Amino acid sequence: MKIPSGFQFAGIQAGIKPNRKDLALVYSQAPCSAAGCFTRNTARAAPVLDAEARLPSAGVHAVVVNSGNANALTGPEGLQDVKAVCEAVAHALGVPASAVLSASTGVIGHRLPAAKIVAAAPLLAQSLRPEPERAAEAILTTDTRIKMAARAVRIGGKDATISAICKGSGMIAPSLATMIAVVTTDAAVGPTALAGALQKAMERSFNALTVDNDMSTNDVVFALANGLAGNKPLVDPGPELDRFAAALTEVCKELAKDIAADGEGATKLLEVEVNGAPSDEIAMELAKSVAGSSLVKAAIFGADPNWGRVLASIGARAGTAGYDVAPAEARVSVQGVDVYDRAPTGHDGAVLKARMREPEVRVEVDLRRGAGSAVAWGCDLSYDYVKINADYTSLIVPRPDGGVAKDDRLANYSPGFKQQLLVEALGYIRRFTGTRCVVKYGGAAMVKESLKKSFCDDIGLLRSVGLRPIVVHGGGPEITRTLEKLGGKAEFVDGQRVTNTSDLKVVEMVLTGSINADLVTLLNQEGGHAVGVSGKDGALLRARKLQPESGGRDLGQVGEVTRVNKDFLDLLLQQGYVPVISPIGIGEDGQSYNINADQVAAEVAIAVGAQKLIYLSDVPGIMKAGELVEELNGAGLAAQLEDGTVQGGMRVKVRSILKALQNGVQRVHLIDGRVPHSIIGELFTDKGVGTLVTP
Repeated sequence: MKIPSGFQFAGIQAGIKPNRKDLALVYSQAPCSAAGCFTRNTARAAPVLDAEARLPSAGVHAVVVNSGNANALTGPEGLQDVKAVCEAVAHALGVPASAVLSASTGVIGHRLPAAKIVAAAPLLAQSLRPEPERAAEAILTTDTRIKMAARAVRIGGKDATISAICKGSGMIAPSLATMIAVVTTDAAVGPTALAGALQKAMERSFNALTVDNDMSTNDVVFALANGLAGNKPLVDPGPELDRFAAALTEVCKELAKDIAADGEGATKLLEVEVNGAPSDEIAMELAKSVAGSSLVKAAIFGADPNWGRVLASIGARAGTAGYDVAPAEARVSVQGVDVYDRAPTGHDGAVLKARMREPEVRVEVDLRRGAGSAVAWGCDLSYDYVKINADYTSLIVPRPDGGVAKDDRLANYSPGFKQQLLVEALGYIRRFTGTRCVVKYGGAAMVKESLKKSFCDDIGLLRSVGLRPIVVHGGGPEITRTLEKLGGKAEFVDGQRVTNTSDLKVVEMVLTGSINADLVTLLNQEGGHAVGVSGKDGALLRARKLQPESGGRDLGQVGEVTRVNKDFLDLLLQQGYVPVISPIGIGEDGQSYNINADQVAAEVAIAVGAQKLIYLSDVPGIMKAGELVEELNGAGLAAQLEDGTVQGGMRVKVRSILKALQNGVQRVHLIDGRVPHSIIGELFTDKGVGTLVTP
């Protein structure tokens, strides 16, 4: 993420929270115009009261944010602690105390341990770097991931950047800013103009967001503009200020959606668009009423296209406010499928339900009452939301890297859910006991902490019920990020990574030294009995250079499997281990080769006689005309490859699937790794969650 000129960031552990970063600093070397938007909760926290009284203003250099303690409803001592923190940070930075703003998030009603922050201020200032990740991590509470966004904008012939970090997961509702966000820009913008642009951005981003309809005491969005881009300062309304405000709005929209998707217990992002309203303002109110409806949110969690709840929510809000709206005349669509148009429509409920299992669900309503439109965001309402907020401390756990994550183990789901799952699964468990399956692990399931946990749970469950899983992992995004950090560039041809000799060293370092080791650790923490192996270990994957097609490009050190050491895998499986394979092969000449993980998974499945081959990716399965294909045979899949339905990197995957089916693998499953416990849902339930391909 590009950072505006002159800004630095820090995130450290000050001792407010155990074993986690809890103190962040955003600092500009040059003085900034500063503005803020604040919670409308009348029980405002001390740092909110302090900052609200001082903004908008000029001459601000820094924002210090602590997590773990809200400093809310703490009386006069709360404001005294804010003053002490700002003075200590200002002293460490060598700026006036008036140049430092503060924010807090965490538990309400406990006095802020200001002495810990004051003591940590020198280290905080010394830790400043031009990378925002540590600061973004230090402000987290129940969030499962850091949240950052940036946009470039050209103003007055100068290139400027707007970036932001934020946190937010619970106690988020419309008509406020957000939990906490700090926006930075090197554009020159006057304090009053900055405040206006920020307020405008709020209306179409954070003020269009709801997770649980509870408003925090500490919500604040700060904006700092240091002017180092060199443009003529934006002071008066006009096209340049509008351009800046539009870019600022895009940054805030991205973060608002990220907050909704990471809502406490959330499994899906909900986007609600209302069109045809009497005005934009009415459209926004109605969109927020739908996104915030507990009944709608519960239906989204259950993948139920319940248009009645959508229209009931709109009708209730319109009736209360006296809006000229007739829900019976509306049109409602879910995931692009019309479910109501002045009357219920005929649609394939099974197909739509499958599409509603995707991690983002979009609901559109056309009221046919005017030109007003608006979009609001929320999330589904899962069992975990209640669990997190009823048993808050036991579900929020530290990650090995010092951040926090939700404990997403099956033990935390409701008894009813577990009973239903087990009853339905018993028949499948009996059928699969003793069989071998190969799982290709990739996509979002490798990135989001809660999905990593659910994947490891699933692998542990497969092993515990008698299956013998083998995991083959990819790592493309991490390889690309590492290459770019080292000055390299990622290139792909028909889904295959071009890999030169120097790139191969990076590929092997990331796949075997980082991803494989981390995955094995996670699996073993969940009782997975995993052992990590490179394809070079024990000559597990013999390979040769992949030759380009006629007229095609040479891909460098990219290989294809010529032989799998079945005896090695048999030995590991017989001893009860879960092999976790890094897709690096070795040639007869001793050369190492980068091999596509989809191809490796298929070759391993063929070699060990696996009855099942499972691919996790970032799509629901095989799609045709926008619809999920729940089941098809090899001939049908080959036809889709031939007619161009299958595109891009999916073509490599499909070719691998076809080869597996032609060589004895009986069932191949393509499932959405973005859905928690999707492996269990596909293998052990009647309906499944992805595409099943058979010979």
